[in-house]
Amino acid sequence: MFEPSYIRLFESGELSKRAGILKQMLADCNICPKDCKVNRLENKIAACYSGFNPVVSSYCVHYGEEPTLVGSKEDRNENGVGNIFFGNCNLRCVYCQNYEVSQNHKLEIKNEVTIERLAEIMLELQSKNVNAIGFVSPTHFVPQIVLALELAIPMGLKLPLVYNTNCYDSVEVIKLLNGIIDVYLPDVKYSENEYGYKYSKIKNYVEHSRAALIEMHRQLGSNIVLENGLLRRGLIIRHLILPNDLAGSYETLKFISELDNKIHLSIMSQYYPTHKALTIDLLSRNIREREYEKVLDWMDELNLENGCMQEFESENYYRPDFKDRVEPFKR
Repeated sequence: MFEPSYIRLFESGELSKRAGILKQMLADCNICPKDCKVNRLENKIAACYSGFNPVVSSYCVHYGEEPTLVGSKEDRNENGVGNIFFGNCNLRCVYCQNYEVSQNHKLEIKNEVTIERLAEIMLELQSKNVNAIGFVSPTHFVPQIVLALELAIPMGLKLPLVYNTNCYDSVEVIKLLNGIIDVYLPDVKYSENEYGYKYSKIKNYVEHSRAALIEMHRQLGSNIVLENGLLRRGLIIRHLILPNDLAGSYETLKFISELDNKIHLSIMSQYYPTHKALTIDLLSRNIREREYEKVLDWMDELNLENGCMQEFESENYYRPDFKDRVEPFKR
């Protein structure tokens, strides 16, 4: 039976040591690349609109992730991922599909929880027989997550942990997560800093995201660990195709291929215009089939061996109520 490595870190005292280091970083906050230097230990509001307490917008059993995380009926493990959705994302994407919660700061104040409650949520999700615990948009709450783990592990937490991030992460923080996180699931968004700032309001996205990817790959490599068809440890890089190639997909794929052409990829085609994107000409439409096919061709050209694409269904796929129905297939 697979045992997450964070259990050994807890037993050796290393987890507690890292929790202390991460907590102290909040005093002069440099948890994410915004590096705003706000004292969040005193509950002062940082650039991410967050103080000390973690903000949990929602948590649930989620079936919209990659099949190796969600499970399959054939292997009788289709139990989903226990996702915890954190509020006040450190990006401000104009096309965010969850903008009602990720960018609604007045609402998020009501969704603050204690460290103790965050630990309870992890255990509550585990009790629903999920395959893993997923932290969605966790970057700005990493210290709080690790502090909650300290409480949850002795109470029986034993599932793999998934770090589902926009990849605007601090390398220093990712290094401290080595051995704590079992599955890295970074979504690499841009290959040009101009678009990162224009559409997500962050600086130097390319340098920070690629440095974070290099560290994630250093920790986990390109091999994945499966048990009964379920992903237990590994790195899967996500990339969302944007209309008019605003994501710079070729350059992103080229960087990944040069890092390791055996890295597992999940290329996402579910973009649809929402939020502010509805009024932005270059983002105000769905992607076209030829844009999708072009990314497939680039994957072949760059000899990326482990790509996972989603079926392109022009009739209904981009409707929000269909966006989680399409399962990726192995190329």
